[in-house]
Amino acid sequence: MSIRRFTRGAIAASVAAVFAGGYYLAAGGISHAHAAGLTASTPAAAPAAAQPPVAAIGVADFSGIVERYGPAVVNITVTGKAQPAEESEGMPELDPNDPFFEFFRRFGPQFPRVPQGSQILRGLGSGFIVDSDGTILTNAHVVDNAQEVNVKLTDGREFKARVLGVDHRSDVAVIRISARNLPTVRLGDPAAARVGEPVLAIGSPYGFQNTATAGIISAKSRTLSGDSYVPFIQTDVAVNPGNSGGPLFNSHGEVIGINSQIYSRTGGYQGLSFAIPITVATRIEGDLIAHGKVTRGRLGVAVQEVTQGLAESFALPKAEGALVASVDKGGPADRAGLQPGDVIVRFGDHAIAHSSELPADVADAKPGASVKVDVIRKGGSRTFSVTLGEMEDTGVAQTERPGAAQGRLGLAVRPLRPEEKREAGVPAGLVVENVAGAAARAGIQPGDVILQFNGTPVTTVEELRTLVSKAGKNAALLVQRENSKIFVPVELG
Repeated sequence: MSIRRFTRGAIAASVAAVFAGGYYLAAGGISHAHAAGLTASTPAAAPAAAQPPVAAIGVADFSGIVERYGPAVVNITVTGKAQPAEESEGMPELDPNDPFFEFFRRFGPQFPRVPQGSQILRGLGSGFIVDSDGTILTNAHVVDNAQEVNVKLTDGREFKARVLGVDHRSDVAVIRISARNLPTVRLGDPAAARVGEPVLAIGSPYGFQNTATAGIISAKSRTLSGDSYVPFIQTDVAVNPGNSGGPLFNSHGEVIGINSQIYSRTGGYQGLSFAIPITVATRIEGDLIAHGKVTRGRLGVAVQEVTQGLAESFALPKAEGALVASVDKGGPADRAGLQPGDVIVRFGDHAIAHSSELPADVADAKPGASVKVDVIRKGGSRTFSVTLGEMEDTGVAQTERPGAAQGRLGLAVRPLRPEEKREAGVPAGLVVENVAGAAARAGIQPGDVILQFNGTPVTTVEELRTLVSKAGKNAALLVQRENSKIFVPVELG
């Protein structure tokens, strides 16, 4: 039985790949020499009608592009979230009845552990600089759930990066480093790209920084399972784990996509890779930076491809458009009058040839916008005006959490609620909602209550932020976990 799967090529060293359907066809080819032999033994065919000549194309030379824009492609390494370990792991010499056993169990992540229960996971990916002041585009799955993100430039400089936001639906993330006058890429128009034209990828496959690979565009507007809002660019460029988030260049040196997924049975390159169009990525970037979330339009229909058999059944002139299979009750399409069996052939100014084109068009539209939708119903043409809704925010867009003592401490906290104070038996404190960096290395966990910082009681996020900014290299946090209190030493970043 053949196994079909997609893999995201990002965190190669630590995180399992994500797989979906697909298979690789290896048979059916014929060598050039064999083909020539067959031709020689076959009678000459009758002269064909005159055809316009096709210009011959030599091997594309991307060396100038690599030299000019390679320095704007960065290597990204991430530190993943700590994984839970067995209670006795890392401290087998302690008896569970020992009075210090509970201390080590509760704050054990700061101590060495055997590899099987290792607390820190590391991974890698790629990205590219789009703003000279340090804004970088990459894939969401490269930096998702990372405690720390580090960026390395081709000149050897390294920076800690701040995640401005991620959007899982499109697999786009925006990060930033504190630097100036950085090299940047030049952005192009993926809509102008043609199937068959040469393209170049630069990234860090398996950690080999600034590796260049080339190929051609194999197809456009591909829809992958679970990614119906992205019209992927398909290429045969060699893209491997670690390439994720890197740029896809056209022959003019313009970035037209972000390398995101590979189609593979093995987890490695097999000739099919997929890139997010840069126009999709820059729209996501703008929304994340300006609003902290991504807004998408909602039509409220489920559609399917129109086959030849369906086209004949619905009296369509040809097999194209998006067949409405169902309409959400009370949704935008329902209120406008669309019905199951309608075939959408135009959405706004865009003709819909395939059902896969509609979700991306709807998602790109602004919620609240009024859009003309042309349909064929029972052989006749009709036009509806639909006021789009907003796609529900299911947490796919995330930005830095407010209230985080950013950078040095790595905590996202909030004040205790009155009922939490009563339950914990404390007058005030800050409960930890998320932890990274220095605090994570010291063993602080979500749910802990921070009572003091260097002996000073903390009751508000602003108090903690001020204390952290004035602290030296080391600090002591008084932490309550369940019914126990203990001072935890933290080496600040």
